[in-house]
Amino acid sequence: MSEGAATSNWSDLGRRLRASLGWVAAQYWATVLIVLAGIGWTRLPDKHVWQVGLTLLIPLVLLAAFLLLEAGTMRGLVRDEERRVRTVYGALTLLVWIAIASLAWALLNWCGDQSVLWAGYLNSRAPAHLRARLFTYAHIQLWITILIWIFRWIVVPAKVIPHAVASAQWGWRLPWRRLIRLLLDWRWWTAVVVAAMLGVALPAHFYASQPSGTVSHQVWAVILKLAGAYLLAITSWGAVLAWAAVLLGRSNPRAENDASSSLSETGGNARGNA
Repeated sequence: MSEGAATSNWSDLGRRLRASLGWVAAQYWATVLIVLAGIGWTRLPDKHVWQVGLTLLIPLVLLAAFLLLEAGTMRGLVRDEERRVRTVYGALTLLVWIAIASLAWALLNWCGDQSVLWAGYLNSRAPAHLRARLFTYAHIQLWITILIWIFRWIVVPAKVIPHAVASAQWGWRLPWRRLIRLLLDWRWWTAVVVAAMLGVALPAHFYASQPSGTVSHQVWAVILKLAGAYLLAITSWGAVLAWAAVLLGRSNPRAENDASSSLSETGGNARGNA
């Protein structure tokens, strides 16, 4: 990739973030409100009929708010009016991708439960001279755990997010060629790996140390750790969505032609001024 193309991608990323600043900012405060409302929902009594009805209604409202938030952010970042569907329809399509990701995570949870058995079996099948040093039970279980983590936080999101972004914009008329180009682009996978490290792996280390100090100090430490983990997770999520929108836009042949024409005009103007 040339230096000019890299600069163009970063410029495009900045333009998309500025154009959808309201939706990106809503990722931070609206997510907090949805989580707090969900916690409040678990505290609702169910003594009266209206309380039972409210208990059934609130999850639907929270789900609708979450879908609207994510669909609005994705659509604001893509900014492609061609064949664009309505926001409600685009938000509803996200349910399918959420279900697919949930099924994949359920399968990975099952793999995690079976990792103890698999580690013992693989250890028993390893050669005797390697079983005691390299292919130990602890090593094999660690490798399986790392592999499951990679699939959970890198492979599954990298596969699902581009399709979710596209369906929020275009419904089920997905631009399959553009999606395939994105999934084969090393820049996309690099971005997902970085986001997983910053948004998932790094916050996990916040709680690795043992608590110390006074009770007040520990309370403030937990609050700061939660705030830091939340900010890293939301920032990584928003950055991945924005980068997916950039690469989807760059995969559009029309966008590539416009970029080429712009570069040609810039070059022509520079020669004319010279």
